[in-house]
Amino acid sequence: MSQADTIYALSSGQPPAAIAIVRISGPDALAAAGELTRSTLEPRRARLVALRADGELLDNALALYFPGPNSATGEDIVELHLHGGRAVVNAVRAALARDPRLRAAEAGEFTRRAFANGRIDLAEAEGLADLLSAETEAQRRSAMLLAGGSFSREVHGWSAEILRLAAAVEALLDFSDEGDVDEGLPAQWLEDLRRLTTEIDAALRRPSAERLRDGIRVVFAGPPNAGKSTLFNRLVGREAAITHEIAGTTRDLIEAPVAIGGLPFLMIDTAGLRSSADAVETIGVDRARTALDAADVVLWLGEPGAAPRHHDVIRVQSRCDVQDTDSKADFVVSGKTGEGVQALMDELLDRARAMLPATGEAALHARHREALGEALAVLGGADESKDLLIVAESLRQARASLDRITGRAGVEDMLDTLFGRFCIGK
Repeated sequence: MSQADTIYALSSGQPPAAIAIVRISGPDALAAAGELTRSTLEPRRARLVALRADGELLDNALALYFPGPNSATGEDIVELHLHGGRAVVNAVRAALARDPRLRAAEAGEFTRRAFANGRIDLAEAEGLADLLSAETEAQRRSAMLLAGGSFSREVHGWSAEILRLAAAVEALLDFSDEGDVDEGLPAQWLEDLRRLTTEIDAALRRPSAERLRDGIRVVFAGPPNAGKSTLFNRLVGREAAITHEIAGTTRDLIEAPVAIGGLPFLMIDTAGLRSSADAVETIGVDRARTALDAADVVLWLGEPGAAPRHHDVIRVQSRCDVQDTDSKADFVVSGKTGEGVQALMDELLDRARAMLPATGEAALHARHREALGEALAVLGGADESKDLLIVAESLRQARASLDRITGRAGVEDMLDTLFGRFCIGK
């Protein structure tokens, strides 16, 4: 993969469609498009052109030219907006493939060029990848913030503040070399450092992008025949689990991703918790206990007093259509008739909102949290040290950690993995 190459790809969905967009990016983009259009394209002005190859009319299309560096990739781009039939798209791509100046783009190569040319930073690229895979409104909002540079601007602000603090330390070191001063860092400097660490610590406590991507893990647990699978099917909106009056019907974990109120959930039905001589059922019970440990929320459908110790458990009586009401349960519902289920869903939504990013807040990836944690640790060392040389080195390390978030340093080993998440035309 060389950035000196000129690349092309279909950047819209697979045909058939009303319109298909083919992008060409690189130093020969305008010349290659000129071979097909036989027209002079003006920057940022759509022009109706006839696309021809070997004298044959391929399509009547709109052509747009975006000169670099003020383009999506930072280099010359031409977009051909075609009629979206398969034959049309295939004919245009075949004509481009015959041009020796061009080659087909690899997955994510357009976005990778945007990153390499400084059009976006690494955190923004990750946000764009999240946006392409977003399935719920919460995922879309968080991805838009990350792709739009919300978190990157915070990181740049922290880096600038660290640089300002470091400059003050370097000035003291220069004076101390001359033997003119003997005092340490001023109180205001320490106050500014602690304010900065407080801001980074607050960011580190934000919800994770992994939880937003995978969904809030809601585990249905309890003894056999407690109505777990019936309530599970009711909440996921389909017959995902087999239900039967015979105890022990569910023997393995059943997972169903679902969006409720624009928020992502992963509902997990489990085997009834009991001792059993059946080896297969015992394995299912062990998996149920493991799922309980990893749950964000536990819906306990057994005796309320027997609920597991978990930071977020909801005690549910799920068969109110055939049982007397238990006053110790948090919610009394019927998975069969739907009675009381809406109130339970509202409670799940309230708890999920507390675990997911608030409005205007981007979720952080594990890579972001790791870098912020490293920066926070070394800034703490700078606060505690009396040695100016150690303080200066701590500030340098903190900036290096933040630079990894935006891709300024130390990220070469993960670029292929990130951009491999994109489609060919992105």
